[in-house]
Amino acid sequence: MDAPAVDAIARLVPAVLKALYALEFAGRHLAPQTLPRLIEAMAERPNDLGPALAQSRALAWPERLQPARNCLERAADEANQSLSALLSATEAEQPIRAAYGALRGYARACESLYPMAPHLRPVSQFFLEASAREDMARLDRLAAIDPLKPDVGAMHVGGPVGTRGAFSLYVPESYEPTRAWPLVVAMHGGSGNGGAFLWSWLREARTRDFILLAPTAAGSTWSLLEPDVDGDNIDRMVTEVAGRWSIDPARTLLTGMSDGGTFTYVLGLRAGCRFTHLAPIAAVFHPMIMMTMASADRVRGLPVHIIHGAQDWMFSAEIARSAEQTLRQAGANVVYREIADLSHTYPRDENGRILDWFLEHRP
Repeated sequence: MDAPAVDAIARLVPAVLKALYALEFAGRHLAPQTLPRLIEAMAERPNDLGPALAQSRALAWPERLQPARNCLERAADEANQSLSALLSATEAEQPIRAAYGALRGYARACESLYPMAPHLRPVSQFFLEASAREDMARLDRLAAIDPLKPDVGAMHVGGPVGTRGAFSLYVPESYEPTRAWPLVVAMHGGSGNGGAFLWSWLREARTRDFILLAPTAAGSTWSLLEPDVDGDNIDRMVTEVAGRWSIDPARTLLTGMSDGGTFTYVLGLRAGCRFTHLAPIAAVFHPMIMMTMASADRVRGLPVHIIHGAQDWMFSAEIARSAEQTLRQAGANVVYREIADLSHTYPRDENGRILDWFLEHRP
């Protein structure tokens, strides 16, 4: 009775995962000068997602498998629409803007797919770092966790995805309150939201056992000129999370991309900031931050991990080099990585290095 549905799952799951990996690749290498070649390469890929989704939709699934069907078909639809929009981006008036917009479907597809991780091993493997995907003991432990375990997994607090001033949170399913857990607060870029940016870090949080908080700015972007607006909001979020889950106050990382990276500087260099480590990515750094917002005592000895792309077309890498020099002269403990092939996009492949530095280096 279930055989046709099982066959549909066996076809749909790898097609969805293949599409998501393709979107990750596109997101990592997206740039105005590479967009035409990137789209050409994507167009040459066999499109097995559309036919797999059509087969699933045509099937009369058993009632008990309807929840799985809903998750898989929503994920497939979001990924398929994202790929289609990306392939047509060069026809838009602003192709690079259209391409960035097309990639937003990736996060929605991940959110739809994630509930299947406890039930389907390939999905569970997708939501782990590559080095952990063949760790059978880990996969068995994750599969053994009650999928109805309360207060763990991905959740949105203060409203649905995109709600201004709200936040998204991931607590690993392996969470136990008997030990203190590291906290990573990851801030989206100027046109993003925490619910989407959460998926840029969830794979690592699930693998390395840390709690992940992804806030959404109160306004259209972070309150760079009025730090207290979003700063107080983030402080309230962290306090709320720390009151409900066991957080290690000696291991708290503030990181962000683009405007989120700039706000990492603005908030993270101020006196009284609660974060032990900072990791701004593709960010703007202006000397006025040091003159008007930073605390000399706070900066001295502060671990800061700066990442910037040599091909960044929005914010020159010279800005990041200046930040490194200024912070180092002020006594900060700076790591600087300039990535030769990186444009103004999020380098998910750097997450592991950031976390190695964060989890191993105590200030």
